[in-house]
Amino acid sequence: MMNSACLALAVALPIVGGTLMPLLRLPDKKRNLLIELLVLATSALAFACVLRRPETNFVLFHLTGNMTFSLRLDGLGCVFTCLIAALWPLATLYAFEYMRYEERTTSFFCCYTMTYGVTLGVAMSEDLVTMYLFYELLTLVSVYLVMHPMTRKALRASRTYLYYSIGGAAFAFIGLVFLILYGTTTNFVLGGVLDMEKVGGNVQLILLVYVLAFLGFGVKAAIFPFSGWLPKASVAPTPVTALLHAVAVVKSGAFALMRLTYYSFGTDFLRGTWAHFAVMSIAMISVVYGSTMAVRETHFKRRLAFSTISNLSYVAMAVTMMSPAGLFAAMCHMVVHAVMKIGAFFCSGAVLHQSGVEYIDELNGLGRRMPFTFGTFVIFGCSLAGIPLFGGFISKWCIAMAAVETAREIPYAYAVVGVLLYAALMTAIYVFTVVVRAFFPDRGTVTPHPEVTDPNWEMCLPLALFAVATMVLGLHSGPLLEVLQSIASGGGSEPQGQVRGEGTGFDAVSDTWQRDGPGREYICPDSLPLSVRT
Repeated sequence: MMNSACLALAVALPIVGGTLMPLLRLPDKKRNLLIELLVLATSALAFACVLRRPETNFVLFHLTGNMTFSLRLDGLGCVFTCLIAALWPLATLYAFEYMRYEERTTSFFCCYTMTYGVTLGVAMSEDLVTMYLFYELLTLVSVYLVMHPMTRKALRASRTYLYYSIGGAAFAFIGLVFLILYGTTTNFVLGGVLDMEKVGGNVQLILLVYVLAFLGFGVKAAIFPFSGWLPKASVAPTPVTALLHAVAVVKSGAFALMRLTYYSFGTDFLRGTWAHFAVMSIAMISVVYGSTMAVRETHFKRRLAFSTISNLSYVAMAVTMMSPAGLFAAMCHMVVHAVMKIGAFFCSGAVLHQSGVEYIDELNGLGRRMPFTFGTFVIFGCSLAGIPLFGGFISKWCIAMAAVETAREIPYAYAVVGVLLYAALMTAIYVFTVVVRAFFPDRGTVTPHPEVTDPNWEMCLPLALFAVATMVLGLHSGPLLEVLQSIASGGGSEPQGQVRGEGTGFDAVSDTWQRDGPGREYICPDSLPLSVRT
């Protein structure tokens, strides 16, 4: 097994490298080469940590009492780590061409690279305290990326993003405090860490705190009604919006919701309560709101931003199933959405970069001038709409199956299936209106910008790879689903767990945790059977 210090190195390398970049004063080409090598080295190190997962944690420093700032990889952390490490090098390559003629590019890439390390810190956090600190640091390093154009709109958007994030952090902090008071540990344990002896008669209070924390962490996941910052942030350069909307910020929010629900409060405590119905309702409203607003929006990037609100709420809906099948579906859509949405944003960025076109009613015939760009957009759009043979169909099917399974006990979950069908219709409308305008303009319409062509290889290569990945996820998703099933059911993915109270023997999944000596530690056997159906 790899030494746990490699976790810290993977997080620190892009943060330190990005911080030192302005001091080197390199020409743009040499700077870009150095940044790409730094990002590739970080990704290689992150993949190595996943493949040879360290058995122990790495404590960066002690905070107070038994609280530490520490890193450790479990199954869910491995999924998010792999997702970040796979997408960031391609996003960086795309950014080099997109930012070629922009100002203040060194400071831009400085923060862009630092954001990579901070997002890895969120993925690799051992406990809620560490994740919360990285979560806040993510706001600080990414807010400059939103304001980078330094226009009035960009500055206003960055302030909105900052205000929303600070407000969400306050709600999330309430959840952190109560888990410290009423939990056995702040470490992430599949099944939750609440000590029911401490909770006593405060069950309703803890449920209220969970809802507040869900909303707090849900700000970055663009949960309605706290999603207003996301469409405004589309004023940022496309490499930023692609990462904000597909990988770094919104996925950190979705990841935090999984941690909060399944690894901190615990689904056995939440399932069937008023808090369960509340968060499920919030997620469904967010899906309907995001997909409806996307149909109304005429700005290309902002339409995709509203699409992100809808699709991230798919993940939240799956989380609120409060079952292994729900966790499995949430992870599946988190992965698939990241690939197809970053590709869709890169298509809109390529259009803006090559033609200056921002609005959908100006796309008439542009698909004939940029066939590769809009051809890949068709693939991403089909996946977003959930058409079979594309990745989006697989993840949405998993969410529907999780809802049906949950509905056997909680009939209200059938509403999730209805929301999925409505959102699929809205998605088809807001995606294919773009495709039709680009390839089949109205008769007599003059195709704008006759000199426009597809971008160069630095922008086309990421688009091609993301399109291929979207197809592979749709046609050969079996290996990925098996891994996610194992993680969701606890099989070999969680090195150890802890019970809620002294001598309770609590089991989160299948009543097969085995006691390993005195105290509260239980070992999960590698042979734990899968219990999630696809």
